[in-house]
Amino acid sequence: PFPQRIAVVTSLAAAALRDVLTALRRRAPHVEVLLSPCTVQGSEAPAQIVSALAEVALVHHAGHTLDAVIVCRGGGSLEDLWAFNDERVVRAMAHCPIPVISGVGHETDWTLADFVADLRAPTPTAAAELVAEPQAQALADLDACQRVLQQRLGKRLDSLAQQLDQSAMRLARPAQALS
Repeated sequence: PFPQRIAVVTSLAAAALRDVLTALRRRAPHVEVLLSPCTVQGSEAPAQIVSALAEVALVHHAGHTLDAVIVCRGGGSLEDLWAFNDERVVRAMAHCPIPVISGVGHETDWTLADFVADLRAPTPTAAAELVAEPQAQALADLDACQRVLQQRLGKRLDSLAQQLDQSAMRLARPAQALS
């Protein structure tokens, strides 16, 4: 629920990348983003996507732990999205050691990659929104927890203070206890 570092696999020229980065900056500015660029359309795309996922896995295994990978591309025709139906891409996503979020296409677009991903998002922006809780919400939740803890601690301290007062009263009059 609180990722520190995520990877984004997409084209550097893609509008989807700008959408993902904008959503992450707005919602969770503390999240570090690693870009693994690749072509996301055309005959070279499957091999590049597989390579980008392999690079992400290497970074992860080298000690730069990643909490999630967003594989994304904006919408388009079936042919435009065909790279995400390629068996090599599907297998690479299925075997990725890091949870994969597929943000390929738009609401009605489905590819085989969506079925092997750990989570399917209807759009690239939605993928960014699903990967990290908004920082403002997390801070509000922490404030609520703090208030509850302060109330409970205050009640517990009051109870202990009353017990201490009662014990002090018994010690203050030893003659009464003896009689």
